[in-house]
Amino acid sequence: MNFVYFDPRDRLLKSHFGAIKAGENQRFRLRLPKDCGVWYCYLLLKADKDGFVSSHEMTFEFQNGGALYYKTDVKFSEGLYWYAFQYTTEHDKYMITKTDDFCGSVSPDGRYWQQTVYSADYKTPEWLRGGLIYQIFPDRFFVGGRDRPNLPEGRCFRTDWGGTPEYRQPKGEIRTLGNDFFGGNFEGIMEKLPYLKDLGVTCLYLNPIFFASSNHRYNTADYEKIDPLLGTEGDFCTLCKKAHENGIRVILDGVFSHTGDDSKYFDRFHKYGGGAASDPDSPYRSWYKFVHWPDRYHSWWGIETLPEVEEDDPGFLDYICGRNGILRRWIRLGADGWRLDVADELPDIFLDRLRAAVKDENPNAVILGEVWEDASNKISYGSRRRYLLGNQLDTVMNYPVANAILDFVKNGNAQNLVFTVQKIIENYPKESLHILMNHIGTHDTARAITALGFSEFPKTRAEQAGVSLSGDALKNAKELLKLAAVLQYTLPGVPSLYYGDEAGMQGFGDPFCRGCYPWGHEDEELLEFYKKLGAIRKETVLFQTGDFVPILFTGDLLIFERRQKDDRLLVAVNRSLKAIKVPLPQSLINYESLFDSERADRLLTLRPCGFALYRRTAPTAEEPFYE
Repeated sequence: MNFVYFDPRDRLLKSHFGAIKAGENQRFRLRLPKDCGVWYCYLLLKADKDGFVSSHEMTFEFQNGGALYYKTDVKFSEGLYWYAFQYTTEHDKYMITKTDDFCGSVSPDGRYWQQTVYSADYKTPEWLRGGLIYQIFPDRFFVGGRDRPNLPEGRCFRTDWGGTPEYRQPKGEIRTLGNDFFGGNFEGIMEKLPYLKDLGVTCLYLNPIFFASSNHRYNTADYEKIDPLLGTEGDFCTLCKKAHENGIRVILDGVFSHTGDDSKYFDRFHKYGGGAASDPDSPYRSWYKFVHWPDRYHSWWGIETLPEVEEDDPGFLDYICGRNGILRRWIRLGADGWRLDVADELPDIFLDRLRAAVKDENPNAVILGEVWEDASNKISYGSRRRYLLGNQLDTVMNYPVANAILDFVKNGNAQNLVFTVQKIIENYPKESLHILMNHIGTHDTARAITALGFSEFPKTRAEQAGVSLSGDALKNAKELLKLAAVLQYTLPGVPSLYYGDEAGMQGFGDPFCRGCYPWGHEDEELLEFYKKLGAIRKETVLFQTGDFVPILFTGDLLIFERRQKDDRLLVAVNRSLKAIKVPLPQSLINYESLFDSERADRLLTLRPCGFALYRRTAPTAEEPFYE
């Protein structure tokens, strides 16, 4: 057995696993072999903001068996830090650095551990903890009411609800892809609120709702107006009111890194007059960076239909974040927060102002950012970002864990999933950790069941349009989806269910992941499964802030517990094609099964692609063997 010099997950060796508040004391202990002849021992601490490395002497504390323990205490100020250890003997100096399994080894070439220190005033909305997010692509959820408003110019209205979203782009045209509309609206969402409540939903996340020429509406034409196909401003207010009456909050998609080229702000086609590309004296001119006015300008990822905004422009900042700006306007009308599109492309000055405005208007409004990597140490545009230190975002979309869940369920790598979860726990403040958006599919990715069911994706959109799972392939993909959902619903954070996943919707990437909800043609067995998962979340308080405790994780098998004081929930997942028998402690007799699973005394049988959930009904004197 390898000697463990340091492990940040061990409370003996590090008093707090994870991020800490500014001013909070962190105790570090280093374990050294008693015969190593140590002279001096140090904690090396590097501040990320300036690279300054400080050395903190560690003093001998006690001996236990063949190990010596050295300690030091540090009070941190706000920021990001990196640490390692060094000890000296009569022979040399030795560095102890981080290995892939978090533990320390004697090596000068390893990585430093991360210590996140966030503002002592950092608070995030408690209402989202333990909840369930439901993401809706508004045009494709449900059409409510009978009267359809006049269709704005350039749009194609579809009458074949459930048809394949248009994926063809006529040669030489740049505007037609994404202009087919099926007519989903606010009234439709309102009609389905009882359905959402039955799923256990506590928060609706709506893809963009503001006036725009495309069905995805990420090319905003007017931040002040609801897209007429969705309804009116009054309809939006009514939706928020009725959602609140059903215990459901509503968050909006804020697209602030770019606008549409046919917006009133840019006005490339002279529809409005006074836009940056149609009027040299436009009040919006400073929002955009022109290389040559009016036809050459910076655009989002080079897409000329999406002119990029200069987010630090004083006029734009005031328009979005000001006292009567866009953020406050829609919160006043009923919204409970914002999901920020491409948050890593928004500069710090904008995010600082955004948080100040949102929290001043409603301290309980949530700010959720789209960041695809580890948001605690993300570098974008040449600088380290400070999303989660307390002055910008409340939380982010949990892409690292989403990818690890799908990888484990599809390929079998339990250790990678556990280490990914533990890395997030290590790096993120608990305030953001417990409200992470745990998705496994969104409007930007293939449907989860499709991702799990295909070993390779067809390469072209034309090929993808004509392929779907069926027969045994579909049956197997459904079983894998259930395993992914169990993990999504039970790991730290808040599960985000992409509309229709619970009904068995399939689809590759954009636009096929944005199909119409199959009302009347749902996979009823899958739907009941998701309802049961939602009920379990609603009834289980420890999902709000409970600890994650891995028990067994090897290859195809993952077993962990969520713990909070005396409450415990055991989760076991077998993604292999063989049944697995797992020995468990006698104390499990005081656990009740939340799903049907086979248990005989101390032996749990997990069927192929099977899982088990057990909740402790009473504490026992005997502690499990994995303590």
